[in-house]
Amino acid sequence: MGRSFSVLGDIAILNFSEGVRKAERKRVAKAILEKNKSIKTVLEKSKNFGGRLRKMKTRVLAGADNKEVLYKENGCVFRFNVDETYFSPRLSNERKEVASKIKKGEDVLVMFAGVSPFPIVIAKNSKAGKIYSNEINRKANQYSKWNIDRNKVGQKVFLLPGDIKKVAERLKKQRKKFDVIVMPRPQLKDSFLKSAFDLSKKGTRIYYYDFCNANEISKIVDKIKREAKDCGKKIRILKSKPAGDIAPYKIRCRVDFKVV
Repeated sequence: MGRSFSVLGDIAILNFSEGVRKAERKRVAKAILEKNKSIKTVLEKSKNFGGRLRKMKTRVLAGADNKEVLYKENGCVFRFNVDETYFSPRLSNERKEVASKIKKGEDVLVMFAGVSPFPIVIAKNSKAGKIYSNEINRKANQYSKWNIDRNKVGQKVFLLPGDIKKVAERLKKQRKKFDVIVMPRPQLKDSFLKSAFDLSKKGTRIYYYDFCNANEISKIVDKIKREAKDCGKKIRILKSKPAGDIAPYKIRCRVDFKVV
């Protein structure tokens, strides 16, 4: 049949292959509701995440007409709308792992932060200093405010809304530098590494996410090295690793490196 589904809170999101009739899609959705009492809504993904705002398009197939999720992970809770904001439960382990690498008192910048899962997990699971959450999506920033308050991390997590390039230019003029920069990027051509280098200093660690074929992480590493050289920065690669499958033979990867 070529169908799969993921669960976020009490919402199941189905992903059908092309050609599946509407009646069959509804039958499957109703069966999911009947077999899973914790699921209240079944949505069908009609359009994948797209654009800088990473918005997804869904339709209600069965259950309550609701697209707002309350999701828990890593001792944190997040509220968001699946159509208006981006959230990946597949990055749960990544968020926990990155949080474990943050040292006491370090100031952290998270670019492309969405509804702030990385900043909040870091705040709750490390002894970081201040954590700054940057996101261009206004709706996501609204949910971030709720999430920061709900998780009681308002003394540590601060919003830096807007286009990261403009935000970085402003911070650069203020001579602001970060100890750690986390970059869970969407699939865009621009690497945004220049903005990261503008806000880095000697010793800054950057956790950079990208997308590539399963056997081509080395190409991402080479790209980072080239851009570092273009920005006049010397770096040392600390680690590179797969960070989850996103399609057949295509993965999300993470490259950890340090400005030296």
